[in-house]
Amino acid sequence: MNHILTAEQFSHVDLERLFTKADKFRKSDQTSAGRRKVMQRHTDRIMLSMFFEPSTRTRFSFEIAATKLGIGIVSTENAAEFSSIVKGESIEDMVKVFNEYGIDAISIRTKEEGHAARAASVSKATIINCGDGKGEHPTQSVLDMYTIHEQFKRLDNLRVVIGGDLAHGRTARSLSIMLSQFPGTEIIFVSSPELRIGDDIKARLNEDGTVFKETSEMHGALRNADVVYWTRSQLERHEKKLKFDQDAFVLDVAALDVMPKSAIIMHPLPRNHEIPASTDSDPRAKYFRQAGYEWAFIAISSFT
Repeated sequence: MNHILTAEQFSHVDLERLFTKADKFRKSDQTSAGRRKVMQRHTDRIMLSMFFEPSTRTRFSFEIAATKLGIGIVSTENAAEFSSIVKGESIEDMVKVFNEYGIDAISIRTKEEGHAARAASVSKATIINCGDGKGEHPTQSVLDMYTIHEQFKRLDNLRVVIGGDLAHGRTARSLSIMLSQFPGTEIIFVSSPELRIGDDIKARLNEDGTVFKETSEMHGALRNADVVYWTRSQLERHEKKLKFDQDAFVLDVAALDVMPKSAIIMHPLPRNHEIPASTDSDPRAKYFRQAGYEWAFIAISSFT
């Protein structure tokens, strides 16, 4: 297994291969016989689950995926408090110790951007980046792309609106990188000026020739969208209290009215006020189904 650190690692060909495997994997998981067969694949492997930030979906998805593949799990829910990092140990020293334990993979979520890459630089085991601060979340972007492909049966020539806290949201960054490799992609970033997507992502899109624009006018961006990818305000990452109107970026009834009937609404979850519960009954809302794909994609992209 190789380290999984960035969305850049997944090519067009890689995604097609993963989508095919995911379809087969989801089918085999529907029967007891199929689950038993899959569970025999990696019974000799061990994964450490090290999460330095709170998580529900990603942590459980990795552990469920490992369990379904027969991989043994050693987990800590709050490594920020219950690991030697609290005592001043470096991420490199921590991983060097793990090297001596003969483990096979470490799923890691950190508060600081770049920690996953630092861990990988000294690790004998596969490092899987489950989110590094404001950096990236590559396995999330793989399942996001699968969700889009399930709906449209293609990944090119799509108009994707990505909105919310784009300055601090790692899922928006990884998705933008992955979308940039497909021809005809147009990305519209919707946020307040204080929460715009990073200049490094815009430079990457320019380099790839991906058309994009930025706006704070949500309704205009939604009118011709194929995909609407919304994110919450990452208040835990704000270094200072920002003054912005969160209510200006809510997918409420008025927003749904201007959105095409053929569009889909996605969200990496958890959500706060930016998508009200009333939107859940709209047939365009795909965020819970999107989350349901997560364990399968983690299994095929990280462990097979």
